[in-house]
Amino acid sequence: MQKEKRHSRMVKDVIQQLQQDVALHLTQLIEKRASDARLKEAMLYAVQSGGKRIRPLLTLAVGSAGTSSNEAALDLACALEMIHTYSLIHDDLPGMDDDDLRRGRPTVHKAFDEATAILAGDALLTLAFEVAANANLQAHQLVEAVKILSTASGMSGMISGQMKDIASEEVTITLEQMKEIHREKTGELLLAAVRLGNLFVDDAKMKEAFVSYATHFGLAFQIQNDLQDVCWTSEQTGKETGKDSELSKNTYPSLLGVEGAKEALLSEIASCKRVLEEVEFTPANQQTKALLVEFLTYLEI
Repeated sequence: MQKEKRHSRMVKDVIQQLQQDVALHLTQLIEKRASDARLKEAMLYAVQSGGKRIRPLLTLAVGSAGTSSNEAALDLACALEMIHTYSLIHDDLPGMDDDDLRRGRPTVHKAFDEATAILAGDALLTLAFEVAANANLQAHQLVEAVKILSTASGMSGMISGQMKDIASEEVTITLEQMKEIHREKTGELLLAAVRLGNLFVDDAKMKEAFVSYATHFGLAFQIQNDLQDVCWTSEQTGKETGKDSELSKNTYPSLLGVEGAKEALLSEIASCKRVLEEVEFTPANQQTKALLVEFLTYLEI
């Protein structure tokens, strides 16, 4: 028991260090490149708002199973986090979800103004590709990294999912249709996180397993997010709850009921665990497995 507790503490310490590395690198990248003071302030406000940093953590964890350069992997991880942050800024705008709170703080358009929020999001999106393109990688890896980021965040990924989500408000859709929306809107960036990490991994079976893990993780992540909106308070989530119902959005609880959604969540978490158990991790990459197992605790409701 004591050995398990020490192992758990060590894994949590590794995650905390990785989170600190990501936060520091994000700040340095913006400080170095942003020239307008107000724009820089808004960008830093957005990226420094906390959160678990699950996307960059996935990239770094998977990359550590291969021959990742810490600097290059960190660049790609931060590029992805910039894209995610830009999407949150724009998602909170009056023309979208019109949210006033994000992670317990005023959203960017409330802390600054709507125009600054739009430009801060635009700046983070474009900076992400600048950072990725300048990462210390081989040419074919750079091309693949940019392709992964653009596909996941663009019109066949996150943007498409967001558009379909808006179109489905006040319309009854099937569970499969909702899964497709969430696969694009939420799942694609989580898949991108693993695919970026896979750039440093040579073992084909391991790479395939990581993608499968991310697919189930992405679905579980969205189910948990939907459940939080109905089961948690604003203090627990750091944002306004009940907005999905207010906007007549299709969610897992609305289609399956709360208990049905919880069962679906547990099923996806179990699938993630099963995938990891089927991978032959070597002694050298046991930390990768430990991190991916620990990330599943983030999905608990």
